[in-house]
Amino acid sequence: MLTRFKPTWMINSIYEITPAEIREMGIKVILTDLDNTLIAWNNPDGTPELREWLEVMRIEKIPVIVVSNNNQKRVEKAVEPLGLPFIARAMKPLTKGINEAKKKFALEDRQIVLVGDQLLTDIAAANAAKIKSIWVKPIVETDAWNTKLNRFIEKIIKRRLQKENIIKKVWGHSLND
Repeated sequence: MLTRFKPTWMINSIYEITPAEIREMGIKVILTDLDNTLIAWNNPDGTPELREWLEVMRIEKIPVIVVSNNNQKRVEKAVEPLGLPFIARAMKPLTKGINEAKKKFALEDRQIVLVGDQLLTDIAAANAAKIKSIWVKPIVETDAWNTKLNRFIEKIIKRRLQKENIIKKVWGHSLND
């Protein structure tokens, strides 16, 4: 049961993912959660670091697609200044949004990775969809009201995963850590 929450990789931040590592792993597209993965949930403008990372991915021709449980209006408003395609109402931990991305972009499972900050939604959805996953630390320590229960449960699951040596006790800084 715990393995459904096991990420393929766990790194400190989405901004530490490099095109070279992505290509080395055979990945062609990055699906990413929005809140607390790509941008802070309470700062929709993003950071200069985010814009720099996205520019590197654009130059290297690695598509970045937002797959979020938020509604269309919220996701559209957040990603419009970033020029990113997106899928809203993804229903993670179900595979609806990931399957939509697979179909829309004609992708095979092995070519996709989902980056997210939550075990219960992002990582569980990636595993259910049979794609690779990267679990990242949340950008900010606070969460929207509807995420707080997930974080409480996630702490319990994280401790069990660590106790059983399913995941590391420290965050990596690259996919090779």
